[in-house]
Amino acid sequence: MKKLLIVLIMIVVLIFAYNQYKEYQRFHPENYNYKTSQNIDLEYFNQDIVYNYFEAVQSLNGFAALQWSANEIDVKSPENDDEATQYIVEEYNKKLAKVKYYEAKLKASKQLKDEGFTNAQIKAKLEGNIVPKNSEVAEFNAKIKSMFNPSSKIRLGEKSAFIYEIQKLLVKKGYDIPVDGVYKNITQDAIYKFEE
Repeated sequence: MKKLLIVLIMIVVLIFAYNQYKEYQRFHPENYNYKTSQNIDLEYFNQDIVYNYFEAVQSLNGFAALQWSANEIDVKSPENDDEATQYIVEEYNKKLAKVKYYEAKLKASKQLKDEGFTNAQIKAKLEGNIVPKNSEVAEFNAKIKSMFNPSSKIRLGEKSAFIYEIQKLLVKKGYDIPVDGVYKNITQDAIYKFEE
C-alpha cells in the first residue's frame, strides 16, 4: 500500500512538473517573443522607419509579456473571451500590424537593393517616379563610351550613322536635340552635358 501511494505521488509530481515546464517553455522569450526579420534593409533611406520597426517589435514583446505577467492573459491564444481580454488581444493585433507594416517596407527595400537599386532610386520609386536600375545606367554609359573611338575625331557639320545613333540615345535620355545625323553645336553641347 505504501509503495502504491509513493508511485501515485510520483506520477502526480511528474504531471505537475511537465505542465509547469510546458507553460514555462510556451512563454519563454525564445519561443514567445516576436523575432525581428533578418531579411530587412537596415540601411533604408529613411532611418526613422528602421528605428520605428525595432521600437514596434520591442513594444509588441513588452506588451505580450506584461499582459501575461500582470493579467495572466495569453495574447496569442487567450483562454477567456470576456471584454477585457478581447480589448487586450485587439491592442496586441494593432501592435503586430504596425510591426508587419514596417517589416514589409524594409523587406521590399531589401529586395530592391538585391536587384541593384540604390537608396536614392528606391526613394524615387516610392514617390512614383520611374527609375532605371544601376545596370541599365552603366550599360548606357558603356554603349556611349564604346561608340567613341579616340583615334578618330568627329568635326562639326559631319554626317554619319554613328552621330545619328548617338542623337537617338541622347533624345531617349531626355535631351532636346534634332535627330538628323549631323554633328552640330547642339549635339556637341548635349554630349558634354551627358559626360558631366
